[in-house]
Amino acid sequence: MAKLIRFFLNPWLIFGAIGIGVALLVATLLLLSWTRIPGAPGVGGTAVITIIDLPTATPILPTPTPTEVETPEPTGLPLPPPGDIAKDAYVQVTGTGGDGLRLRAGPGLDRDVRLLGVEDEVFLVQDGPQQADNYTWWFLVGPFDEARQGWAVSNFLRVVQNP
Repeated sequence: MAKLIRFFLNPWLIFGAIGIGVALLVATLLLLSWTRIPGAPGVGGTAVITIIDLPTATPILPTPTPTEVETPEPTGLPLPPPGDIAKDAYVQVTGTGGDGLRLRAGPGLDRDVRLLGVEDEVFLVQDGPQQADNYTWWFLVGPFDEARQGWAVSNFLRVVQNP
């Protein structure tokens, strides 16, 4: 065991190992410098960052829940004839093909949608008319729920009761 320790502590062996390591390092650096591609960009180039905006959230309108409407017994009185929409008139959503009528925060197609009036739903007219985007707009309020309110296009409204 002592011979083995003396063998590894031999100064010629230690200096020889260090010399071979230095020679291999120099040879590696020379080889890398000779094989370098001429004209390759060096360190310090300008980084280019492209910032892409995240998509905005699109509000999802609640799907109207179909409710069973009780049909009143006929009283023998005909419905009032359709007339012109006016303040304090009751109007009914009609002609949407089941898609419903969007009630908006203000008159205009660019305004936020507040709610969806379902086909045959009745509203009370409280303001209007106002012209925007080539449409006539009326402010409607739900007669049983005043939270259901907004501006709607007159093209999908039918008067059911005049003031």
